[in-house]
Amino acid sequence: MPSIYQLKPRFQNLLRPGVTRLHARGVTANQVTLAAGLVSVLLGALLALGSAHVWLFALIPVWMLLRMALNAVDGMLAREFGQQSRLGAYLNELCDVIADSALYLPFALLAGVSPLLVVLVVLLAVISEYAGVLGPMVGATRRYDGPMGKSDRAFCFGTLGAGVACGLLPASWIDGLLAVILALLLYTLFNRVRHGLAEVAQPSQSE
Repeated sequence: MPSIYQLKPRFQNLLRPGVTRLHARGVTANQVTLAAGLVSVLLGALLALGSAHVWLFALIPVWMLLRMALNAVDGMLAREFGQQSRLGAYLNELCDVIADSALYLPFALLAGVSPLLVVLVVLLAVISEYAGVLGPMVGATRRYDGPMGKSDRAFCFGTLGAGVACGLLPASWIDGLLAVILALLLYTLFNRVRHGLAEVAQPSQSE
């Protein structure tokens, strides 16, 4: 299934000049990862405390776009400037999951929105990322299969945030969209397991 993640190489090409300047100034990949995670948690706390002020949810699409850029930047710093490390691998995966959870959970506090649906989406997002990380444990690559990967979720929740802030999305619509995201997350989980197993099976099939 297609995913926004497939656009990542073009996005990285646009960011490369800025990444080169950041490296020249001594900025590290781990610093970028931690900064993105910290801002996400702080924004999530702000939204949770101020959920009655729906205009605050306009910050989500803005931050989602910036965060996607920062996620690309930390990866480029790590790969292209020799900053890859075991600590960086841990930080990259953990900060993404924590940041996503912090940004999604405030939607459960919106009037009329089903908290159960929001929590299930957060839970399945975590499980689907875990399934992707499990790839190397069975001899496959880290799986990023869609249709509801990190970038896709960022787009969906950015759109939801904009709709909430503008008053264009009633609670019943939000619940419906969350149900669709939930179904796509289940399919994503299935795809990551299926493709990981298929990737491992390929060498034996060719022998």
